[in-house]
Amino acid sequence: FQSILTPIFLVLTKIGLHNTLTGLVCVYVTLQLPFSIFMMRNAFDAVPREIEEAARMDGANNVTMLLRVMLPLVWPGIVTIALFAFLGAWNEFLAALVLMTDQSKFTLPIMMTALQSGRFGAIDWGAVQAGVTVMMVPCLVLFLLLQRFYIRGLMAGAVK
Repeated sequence: FQSILTPIFLVLTKIGLHNTLTGLVCVYVTLQLPFSIFMMRNAFDAVPREIEEAARMDGANNVTMLLRVMLPLVWPGIVTIALFAFLGAWNEFLAALVLMTDQSKFTLPIMMTALQSGRFGAIDWGAVQAGVTVMMVPCLVLFLLLQRFYIRGLMAGAVK
């Protein structure tokens, strides 16, 4: 990723998305796409063909088959990908450090480095621990809420 960071910076600057959250989100989405496509392909391949054929015989068109038949079956895979993408973006440091210059738009990992370098180079360990806790809570809550889908989706996407 570090090798393509300079071209990403130049492209975002050229199209006017440098130092914007939209540009940062575009970078995060682009970085998550290969893994997401791989996992979703495996999740869709795990659905038996007979289920698709039965839906066709019942008169389901493409949209109905996708929304009412396939989506509930691959939902654990979607949740797994969403969790992986969220955790990857939440903990990502380098892209935000390079692409964001406005202090009001910094992400939490960048803010944590500002907390570490306190007055006269001293580290305020209480502030660092509070920051780590604040960063950890959303990830923990999200994982605990979606845990059952996550385990099922991980297994379904990994094994054909």
